[in-house]
Amino acid sequence: MSQNGGDEFKYYRIAPVSEFPAGERLFLEIEGFPIVVFALAGEYFATGDLCSHDGGAIGEGELIGEEIVCPRHGARFNIKTGEALSLPAVEGIPVYPVRVVDGFLEIGVPAKTRN
Repeated sequence: MSQNGGDEFKYYRIAPVSEFPAGERLFLEIEGFPIVVFALAGEYFATGDLCSHDGGAIGEGELIGEEIVCPRHGARFNIKTGEALSLPAVEGIPVYPVRVVDGFLEIGVPAKTRN
């Protein structure tokens, strides 16, 4: 997901784009949010690393095009939108804006703290 920023997100510099080749994933936690970043065909996408079905990590799941498949129960999610695409998940997963600034990936997390 690419966005230009805004007050609703606080951005964190993650890594140089040159060190994050296509097809790779990066796992991190920012302000308590578990996140997985995908490099896909010259674009970068970040989602929550928790399945909405049972809270298990999804980042190690199989990536098929723009879909991540939860390794636990097979739920599928669109990594661009977070939309749940198959059962057993009925709710989507969070997506986080990604931008490139001065050759570095930056990930945005909600500026307001979670309750």
